[in-house]
Amino acid sequence: MKRRHDIDALRAFAFALLILYHWAMVYIQDWGYHVKSSYTTQAIEIPMLFVNRWRMDLIFLISGVATAFMMRSRAPGAFVRERAGRLMIPLLFGMAVVVPIQPYAQGVMNGLVEPGFLQFLGHYYTGYPWPKGAFDGWREGVTWNHLWYLAYLFVYTMILAMLGPRLRGDDVVNGAGTKSPLVRLRGVRLVLYPVVPLLLYTLTLQYRFPETHNLVKDWYVHAVSFTMFLYGYWLGRDEAIWTELARIRKATLGAALIVFITYILLARTLNPDNPDFFGVMAARTMRNLYIWLAICTILGWGHALLNKPFKWLPFATEAVYPWYILHQSLIVLLAYWLIPLKVGPVIEPALILVGTVAGCWALHVVVIRRSAFLRTVFGIPRRRRGSSSVQITGAPPEYSA
Repeated sequence: MKRRHDIDALRAFAFALLILYHWAMVYIQDWGYHVKSSYTTQAIEIPMLFVNRWRMDLIFLISGVATAFMMRSRAPGAFVRERAGRLMIPLLFGMAVVVPIQPYAQGVMNGLVEPGFLQFLGHYYTGYPWPKGAFDGWREGVTWNHLWYLAYLFVYTMILAMLGPRLRGDDVVNGAGTKSPLVRLRGVRLVLYPVVPLLLYTLTLQYRFPETHNLVKDWYVHAVSFTMFLYGYWLGRDEAIWTELARIRKATLGAALIVFITYILLARTLNPDNPDFFGVMAARTMRNLYIWLAICTILGWGHALLNKPFKWLPFATEAVYPWYILHQSLIVLLAYWLIPLKVGPVIEPALILVGTVAGCWALHVVVIRRSAFLRTVFGIPRRRRGSSSVQITGAPPEYSA
């Protein structure tokens, strides 16, 4: 199978954007996050909304595409075993070792956890009854915070593997079978039809099941995320639809910008105390249309411009998993240290961003990729025999989530 370099590049882009997004969450006013600077602002709200509406949908869709590629070359049992190891081992290790600094910093900054990280860990690992609101996940006593994506992706991958070829759109009857409903779409239909399920979820589930990331009560997020994962799987099984996405990329870019502006104007004209029904419906419709237009635009431009073996791509492909696992803990830790120092609204965010990127790079390159154990727990494939322990470029690893 010819390697799709654009999918590798878009995956790296999506997770790099996630790092920037979580960094910016420290500074956006009125948006909840684990730690908050005293230098918050509303000035970044529009750029944050521009990204917020599709960032995780794009990640789940790309995971679906990668899953389609992986399933082509693996027997079902081998695929399930490989996916279980690559998702659950990093999740469990991350929850036990990487994430705990986040609830500790949040709890101390909230004034509900006593300073002393080792003492905190002793309580954290033994089911301590935390004060109400001490940190995100205080009711359960532990949290996976940003690693919720791995748990959700594991569930969706197992569902896709177990429910059979008809859900997946595989060939099931004499080599023909039922093709994916998505890959038949072209032009306006490709832009509009996939929006319908997203809009239905918004109207029926969003306000009844607010986003929680607790897995068992997160039905709106599950509906959207699994649908995007399935869309990605279907896209990954068809070549022609990528040519179509590239063909319409200019039109979808213009439409996405117009729809986003319309959505913002509609949302800002609504009366929060007594919102107009038709205004709410229009805003929700524009929001979901913008999500899919933005994703079509990113996929189309990515396929047109990024399907090349860039020299930086093998390193970026390998770095995605460890950087994703590490980044939010580094952001929270650096913010926890720097916020009390009041070093200024320019120096503080710059130090946090530079420190996060430098920390991810150093831990990945200097520590993780040199250890077979750490490669496993951070989701990096085992090194092939004869490869250098300090090699940065070379053959990219297998497709991964």
